[in-house]
Amino acid sequence: MTDEQPSGELTLRTMAMPADTNASGDIFGGWVLSQMDLAAGIAAGQRAASRVVTIAVDKMKFIRPVQVGDVLCIYTSIIRVGNTSMEINIEAWALRHRYGHREKVTEAIFTFVAVDDAGKPHPVPKDV
Repeated sequence: MTDEQPSGELTLRTMAMPADTNASGDIFGGWVLSQMDLAAGIAAGQRAASRVVTIAVDKMKFIRPVQVGDVLCIYTSIIRVGNTSMEINIEAWALRHRYGHREKVTEAIFTFVAVDDAGKPHPVPKDV
């Protein structure tokens, strides 16, 4: 166990279920990635005050497996705001067996672009 603490704001919590497992009994990495994308989209959409789209996932690192019964907690922090894009640092932590200790399981940087109703990029407001 480590003294490391999550970085960012708790944005999403969900429980890993048996239907989300691979043949080894661990939760699919794609399921974890999907949950991270949902959380990053929430954070980016709030910051942009508009629709956003994922354009890149960088530095994806799977640290430990997620297991059935773990509560996956996704933390987000906006690390860069450009003209139309934002970079969101994402950390996924597992609360082991719903009640146990917390471990960082995955981290990545997601990039989103703010878009209008027609899907065209538009500026992210400078002030929030």
